[in-house]
Amino acid sequence: MKRLWAPWRKAYITKHKREKGCLFCLKYRSKNDAKNLILERSRHSFSILNLYPYQNGHVMVVPVRHVSRLAELNDRELLDLMHLVNRAQAEIERVMNPDGLNVGINFGKAGGAGVLGHIHIHLVPRWTGDHNFMPVISGTKVISESLESVYERLRHARQSPARRARK
Repeated sequence: MKRLWAPWRKAYITKHKREKGCLFCLKYRSKNDAKNLILERSRHSFSILNLYPYQNGHVMVVPVRHVSRLAELNDRELLDLMHLVNRAQAEIERVMNPDGLNVGINFGKAGGAGVLGHIHIHLVPRWTGDHNFMPVISGTKVISESLESVYERLRHARQSPARRARK
């Protein structure tokens, strides 16, 4: 039998204390971006790595204001959100060099939303051949790079001199 080592999962498995309140609102108010894996803050939105990613580099873009539907955002908030989605996509593509990207929004529990009540947009990089037998046969998804490593790569790219010069 082969073993799949994932020691980073221990923190999730042994976590007994659940924080009260909205996960996104708590992380945004914390101001400790590295601890909370926040990649960028804009006026009305922020981008954050998914703590339980579908794939390496899975980023979520979240409006600061706690709303459950896109229609609840005003024009400034919606435009800011979409601009941050575009920047996150460009950085993922430049740093991780995926063959494609899934962008999606899940509305409500039946629609697959893991965080109910606070809308967010998922950006999931994809590579040709990234599907394999593990999820089908064993219900296991192999994530080959740590969150810390992905965070550093994407944060470094956002702060690079070439990026600052384009602003």
